[in-house]
Amino acid sequence: MSRIALIGNLSLDRVAGGPPRAGGGVFWAARAAARVGADAAVATRCAPRDRDVALAPLEALGLPVVCGDARSTTAFSFHYEGDRRVMTVDAVGDAWSPEDVDGWAAEALAGAEWALVAGLLRTDFPAETVAALARGGRRLALDGQGLVRLARTGPLSTDASVDRSTLAELAVLTLNEEEAETLVGGAEPERLHTLGVREVVLTLGSRGAVVVADGEATHIAPQPVDGAVEPTGAGDAFSLLYVEGRANGATPVGAGARAARIVAELIAQP
Repeated sequence: MSRIALIGNLSLDRVAGGPPRAGGGVFWAARAAARVGADAAVATRCAPRDRDVALAPLEALGLPVVCGDARSTTAFSFHYEGDRRVMTVDAVGDAWSPEDVDGWAAEALAGAEWALVAGLLRTDFPAETVAALARGGRRLALDGQGLVRLARTGPLSTDASVDRSTLAELAVLTLNEEEAETLVGGAEPERLHTLGVREVVLTLGSRGAVVVADGEATHIAPQPVDGAVEPTGAGDAFSLLYVEGRANGATPVGAGARAARIVAELIAQP
C-alpha cells in the first residue's frame, strides 16, 4: 500500500448558522482515509487558540498528524441551495512556504509517493511551495478551489488569475463545474485538456464525475444514496479516494468509479 501525504490548512466552518466545527479539505480527506484504512499521514496548521475545535477532531481519526502553528485559522460560513454551496470567507489562513515543506511538515511527507494538496484559498500554496512538494518525483493531486478562490474576507469570489506554473507540477487536478468555468470558461473535456494536466477529475455532485485522462473523457455514473445526506466534504473525500486508487495501481477510470461508490456510502452515513 502506497503512502499518501495530506497537506493543507484546517478551517473553522459555520454551516447554516451553526457553531464552528472542524473543516477544510485536509480534514475531510483524512476522514475518508481513516474510514477506508488508507496509509495516509497529515500535515496541517491552525491557530493555537483553535486547536480544540479544528485540530482535535482530526487527531481523533487516528492518522499520523503534524500540526504547525498559524497566525490565523481559515474560516468559512456557508449554506446549501441544492448542490450549490453559498459561502463567505470569514478569515484567511497562513500561506505555506518551501521552508514548511522541508521543516516541520517533512515528517508527514516522508515516504509518500503521492501528496493531496488541499488548498482552501489561492494564497495557501504558492507556486514555489507546490514545486517543493513535487521534489523527488512525488506525484501531486491538487484541488482546484485552492487555485481560483481569492484570499479575502467577504462573499467568496474567484477568478482565473492563477500562476499556471503550478499546473505543470500536477499529476491530478480536481475541479467542480464552477471552478472549471472560472479557469477555462466551461466544463467541456476539450476545455479541460487545455490545462495541460495529465489527469483532470471534474466532480458533478449528484450527477457523478468526469475523468479526463489519456486523451479521453469518461463519465462516472452517480451512485444512489437513500435518505438525507451530508454533502460537506464529499469532494475532498472523492479526491482522497481517487488518489488512493491511483497510488495503488488503479486506472484513472477505475479509481474514479471506486471513489464515487465509496463517497456515496460515506455521505449516507455521516
